Amino acid sequence: MAAENTLPLEYKGRPLRRKDNLIYYGSMADPYIIMMQILESKKVKDMEVATKVSVQLQRTDPNVKSRDRVVKRSERDSLYAAMDIASIWLTRSLAEK
Repeated sequence: MAAENTLPLEYKGRPLRRKDNLIYYGSMADPYIIMMQILESKKVKDMEVATKVSVQLQRTDPNVKSRDRVVKRSERDSLYAAMDIASIWLTRSLAEK
């Protein structure tokens, strides 16, 4: 049986990784990354759909204390809305020099 080629998941040209209820958006090589946590979900037919998502813009600098890494935070009522604000925050933050 041949190994399947799996392409890394991306959203708007940036890497997207999921581990359980945490979703990381962006590259650790950049100064900022987005962390989303699915806080609540509901069952729609046979699929779980996020109904409450926490969004945090975080610094990736390892020299910054963990409590000081969070730059912005918000909660959204769907994964779509969370991805929308995450993309805007990350694009703006990475554009600043």
